[in-house]
Amino acid sequence: MKRSATSGSAASGVTAESAAAAVDGGAPDGAQGELADRLEAHRTELTGYCYRMLGSAFEAEDAVQETMVRAWRGHDRFEERASLRSWLYRIATNVCLDLLKGSRRRARPMDLASPSSVESPIGTGLPEATWIGPVPDQRVLASAGDPAETAVARESVRLAFIAALQRLAPRQRAVLILREVLSWSASEVAELLGSSVAAVNSALQRARATLAASADAAEEPPRPLDDAQEALLRRYVDAFERFDLDALTALLHEDSTLSMPPYALWLRGRDDILAWLRGPGGGCAGSHLVPVAANGRPAFGQYRADGLPWAVQVLDLADGRVTALNSFLDTERLFPLFGLPLRYGGPQPG
Repeated sequence: MKRSATSGSAASGVTAESAAAAVDGGAPDGAQGELADRLEAHRTELTGYCYRMLGSAFEAEDAVQETMVRAWRGHDRFEERASLRSWLYRIATNVCLDLLKGSRRRARPMDLASPSSVESPIGTGLPEATWIGPVPDQRVLASAGDPAETAVARESVRLAFIAALQRLAPRQRAVLILREVLSWSASEVAELLGSSVAAVNSALQRARATLAASADAAEEPPRPLDDAQEALLRRYVDAFERFDLDALTALLHEDSTLSMPPYALWLRGRDDILAWLRGPGGGCAGSHLVPVAANGRPAFGQYRADGLPWAVQVLDLADGRVTALNSFLDTERLFPLFGLPLRYGGPQPG
């Protein structure tokens, strides 16, 4: 099943050129344009890093924009003693650590409470800052590269892993991402953080212990979709769009979960999910699903029968079944982020 392309940094209106304009008040000249291009070449990996640190695609884009602005302002003092990439990561790390000061850690509904029952009221939506949000693959994953590195990158943006990262203290989070995901050496991380190798190794050991105690971090990592998974997704789309709940029963794992941020309510178990769809979730009947890709997983933009946005669904798959249906309901912001029109079949966002 082919995935639709997301819009990339250009659609967000956030580029190194815009950072230059924000600082200088005009378009960059030739030399400045070359610098802007060099900065822009690192955007995707920096966005992925900031997303892992912050748990929000929107905060990550803001952090990268601030990184670009600071880099532009300070480029005259950059003496090429370190690589441009290392320098940008130092700036991005400081930006993220500043943003995380005093902030509440983001989470998933299952991190905050026990499973709800079908009879539970859905309640009032909690603020956006409560939740880990989805991110389009194209914003955070390089389009080509070493297959092993690509696999690690995909694993490290899955929702469960992002949730586990949020349990770490911010500096431990940075150390673990730099060492385990990006394969920086302890000495490189120590230089970036203005710390010692011993302190970095100690922080990494504590971070590993915290993640080892997390069932989320131990979930099966995502792999490129094979023919069987592609067939499973086609059956899922067909059953969901026809709202054939018997067919859906055959596709859900018996311990599958359903969550719906910004609501804290979440369900565990195939029977409860299907009972929800027969009852409060009956508004999903007649939905249209448009394929996208999020967090290294298959995902869909879900439209109501009237063609209006309903949710961004991010699926987890394992053992030939759907194990988690993560529905994010902040469609006003998420659909443009994923390059999805605000009406089914309508024009793509500009």
